Amino acid sequence: MIKMIPRVSTLMNVLKNLERCFLSSLGHPPREFAVAYVYEEKQITPKKFSLKDIVGDGFLLAVPKFRRTVEKRLTRKFGSPDYHWKMLVPQTNIKVCHECGHHHERGRLCEHCYKRVEEETKLIQTQIKHKLGSGPIQNDVIVLYKGENLPEKAQEFWKGKRVIEMKKERPQWFSKNLLQKSTQQPSKATDVKPTDLA
Repeated sequence: MIKMIPRVSTLMNVLKNLERCFLSSLGHPPREFAVAYVYEEKQITPKKFSLKDIVGDGFLLAVPKFRRTVEKRLTRKFGSPDYHWKMLVPQTNIKVCHECGHHHERGRLCEHCYKRVEEETKLIQTQIKHKLGSGPIQNDVIVLYKGENLPEKAQEFWKGKRVIEMKKERPQWFSKNLLQKSTQQPSKATDVKPTDLA
């Protein structure tokens, strides 16, 4: 009885397939009813493709498709011995600052000295803003440190100038000659100065 069940099921499947093939050759079921839809004669205009519909208000960026390998990165950085070898050469344009003793590149300002001047300038600016306000300053501003007085001989020179007093002593590197304007006239030369002066 158990062996008969697979044979009957296979026989039933064969008969169903034969019936389906026979009916399809006669046109049954009709193909018109295969998909149910209502047909209306309307001319559908194809929608034009626009990049703005996809992107919208955004913008496209050129994004690399593949990750750059370590070999290519090192070749770009150090070069290749077969083509262009970018050797790591030690710098020979380093000099010692004669003011503070720190190292810096020749032809550039010393970073340590520049930071000191920047901090002192910020202190002077905050003192000016505290005393004179943040409005436009039309007259010259004179900065006096602790223990400094205006010279009595040239009182006419100091008239109309605004004096700011700092509550600390003048730093050693901050020259007193900065109080006086330069008497040297600006140069009219059009020659370009060399940049690698040390």
